[in-house]
Amino acid sequence: MNKKKKRKKSKSSCLLSPASICFFISQIHPFAFLLLTYSSSATYRSTSASALMATEGPPATQNRTNSKRGYNMIHPVDLETQRPPPMPHPVSYVELKHSKKWFPWLIPAFVVANIVLFLITMYVNDCPKNSVRCVAKSFGRFSFQPFKENPLLGPSSTTLQRMGALDVNKVVHKKQGWRLISCIWLHAGVFHIVANMLSLLVIGIRLEQEFGFVLIGLLYVIAGLGGSLLSALFIQSNISVGASGALFGLLGSMLSELITNWSIYANKFAAFLTLIVIIAINLAVGILPHVDNFAHIGGFISGLLLA
Repeated sequence: MNKKKKRKKSKSSCLLSPASICFFISQIHPFAFLLLTYSSSATYRSTSASALMATEGPPATQNRTNSKRGYNMIHPVDLETQRPPPMPHPVSYVELKHSKKWFPWLIPAFVVANIVLFLITMYVNDCPKNSVRCVAKSFGRFSFQPFKENPLLGPSSTTLQRMGALDVNKVVHKKQGWRLISCIWLHAGVFHIVANMLSLLVIGIRLEQEFGFVLIGLLYVIAGLGGSLLSALFIQSNISVGASGALFGLLGSMLSELITNWSIYANKFAAFLTLIVIIAINLAVGILPHVDNFAHIGGFISGLLLA
């Protein structure tokens, strides 16, 4: 009995030891022992390879070995490297600061001043007292001179001279240089002042909103002076009145502003052609009698250079 117990103990100890397990499998089937040896060597190689990779660092592509013991084969499985998606570039927002819009008060004041001076001129003219025939006699002192004398429905040339019209003889010989400025506030008739004041409101208010009353006021006066100077050089026999030179100065400044800020306009050629057509029409009107086209050209050049 004691010998049998000893034999059982030795068998149990053999089952627990790796050598006894190998010996037992080799006794069952020699080929199974070879398979086990191959499997254990492959497992050893994979574990040693993983240890080597851990020491050297992660490779570019990681492979996982999946050994299926049923067939004692190693099946490598390729894992796609999952790179994190690129971070989107931060969107930058640019705040567009709109330029300050000035409140237009100077151009309307100029319009009121021109209308008041025209009414004063008509009052001083007093057509019923100084002429036999008048247009619109019901207006009394504010009635107009005959069409043969003034087709623009306005005062006589003598009255305009008294009020400060441009007369080269008086400017040169009597040293009345102030007429170069005073003439731009006078108008020859109703048609003349209506056309100029409508143009002044359309053009001047927009420019005053953009550039302020100081710049537009200086531009208006200087362009008017430039128109008067050119008119005095070429027209020395007749008198000249009107704000056309100052208006063409504003048109010249608009053309200069369009060329300077060409890139900010959406319809560049449309705006350019529109302005050119307006300038051409106003210059064509200057061909008509009793219209001083030299004042138009002088004012336009002055505004184009000053802007």
